Amino acid sequence: MRIGVLLLPTDPWPESVAMARRLEELGYDHLWTYDHLSWRRYRDRPWHAAIPWLTGIAAATSRIRLGTMVSSPNFRHPVTLAKEAMTLDHVSDGRLTLGIGAGGIGFDATVLGGTVLTPGERARRLDEFVGTVDTLLRSPSTSHAGEFYTVDEARMLPGCVQQPRLPLAVAAGGRKTLQTVIRYADAWITEGDPAAIRANAAVLDESGRAIDRILLADNGAERPLASVDAFTDVVGRYAELGFTDLVFHHPRPDDPIWTDDPAMVERIATEVLPKLR
Repeated sequence: MRIGVLLLPTDPWPESVAMARRLEELGYDHLWTYDHLSWRRYRDRPWHAAIPWLTGIAAATSRIRLGTMVSSPNFRHPVTLAKEAMTLDHVSDGRLTLGIGAGGIGFDATVLGGTVLTPGERARRLDEFVGTVDTLLRSPSTSHAGEFYTVDEARMLPGCVQQPRLPLAVAAGGRKTLQTVIRYADAWITEGDPAAIRANAAVLDESGRAIDRILLADNGAERPLASVDAFTDVVGRYAELGFTDLVFHHPRPDDPIWTDDPAMVERIATEVLPKLR
């Protein structure tokens, strides 16, 4: 299983660069950041834009993969996101995975004055959004007219470094959004209740599509960073469900949830990662 770390785009830039370089040195496989305009309990704190943040991290690193966890249709359009992702794929020399989700009902859903959509509408919008991004990243010219988006001869030149396009990782927790994963995604992102994750994994099994499965491991009741044994246990249990990747938030002393010992990041790198290679 590949292991990644999620860094919030909230710290002073020199600290973020130093942390990213250290994670690369330690051998972590990928590094992610949230793609929001602001986020929940961090809304009144510094918060940087994800794509420029990742672009700077790409320039400061050379091996570790980078990704958005996850880009949201609440404030993005398929054309501009695809163009920015294609560019970042070049800056990073083909190290980008574009994570996309349906978008929630919080600040990002209302900041531009839009109407908050129902769950069904968000699921339909996600399907159109991901399908349009998929087409854009594969094609030099794209036009599209749908329920939520219109695209008129958008150019996507020179195209992605990764071919036929950079990987798309779609977050899904229900049967409708899982169908979007099955149709378009190279990877599935999930989190939360283990029973629900197990049921959704079975849906993917039944689809016959062999795609990567990415677990954001520490947003629920489980505490994989409580100890090396706890981390190893979570890795083992989700590997049995076909998960190929696990991501955890880098501990933050001032956060009320991700309160584990930051030294666990080093311990996992030295005591767990070598056994997974």
